[in-house]
Amino acid sequence: MATTMITKLDEKNPSVAFLGPRGTYSQAAVIEHFGSTCELLECAGIEDVFAAVEEHYADFGVVPVENSTEGAINNTQDCLLHSSLKIIGEKIVSIEHNLLANQEADGSKVDTIASHQQSLAQCRHWLKKHYPKARQIECASNAEAALKAQNDSRIAAVAGLLAATIYDLKIVHASIQDQDHNSTRFLVLARQGTAATGNDKTSVLIHTENKPGALFRILQPFEKFQVSLSKIETRPSKQEAWEYVFFIDFEGHIQDQAIKELFAQLQQCTAEIKVLGSYPAAFN
Repeated sequence: MATTMITKLDEKNPSVAFLGPRGTYSQAAVIEHFGSTCELLECAGIEDVFAAVEEHYADFGVVPVENSTEGAINNTQDCLLHSSLKIIGEKIVSIEHNLLANQEADGSKVDTIASHQQSLAQCRHWLKKHYPKARQIECASNAEAALKAQNDSRIAAVAGLLAATIYDLKIVHASIQDQDHNSTRFLVLARQGTAATGNDKTSVLIHTENKPGALFRILQPFEKFQVSLSKIETRPSKQEAWEYVFFIDFEGHIQDQAIKELFAQLQQCTAEIKVLGSYPAAFN
């Protein structure tokens, strides 16, 4: 696991693992959720964030799970398939991409654009219009791209304002994302779940048998108990070819009586239900 070690855990200043290095939108989500006094544990990959919390290197983890324009983060979903961690919160972060370069760079002479794959995709039309000949480099994070821009005046990074501040980069062009209402949803992970608040959301993973009508049988109980779904997606189960699991988000907490009744009926029509967590909803 590629991580940066931290000091002994402090209850007043929780330690939080996130996708590093510093300057990513993940760090921005950490600060928005936990405040600026928390201990930061930079991780090289999303799977390392999960491992850091599972192995007690950090109290909490923050990972991106979906973007409003590019959809689900597959790596996070794959980690949720096998992790014992619980989702205890979510954070919606508005994404504003900027083209950043080092202070000596001439924006017109930039020949390489570096960023995370999702960020490049979210700016693809702008980049095609303004830098059609520039080579694009995919990085593990926007902050890694910012580091490249810091060290090479011919490389520009697509990243946020936090990266510009941390790596002393200038903004060559601001707000270059193709969609104005671009946001990413982040999950907060912990080893234990959290109590009901009255404004909660539950995330589950459902594995069904490969039989006709499987999805219909899953959805029927939600209709019966009038439980509102906020998301349903499928992913390969990674167990057998052409088998899938359903990731479902819905309103309510596993401690609610209606949700207990829902689960009782779901268990009669599914092969396996894994509760990923019940947590305060960012919005309903």
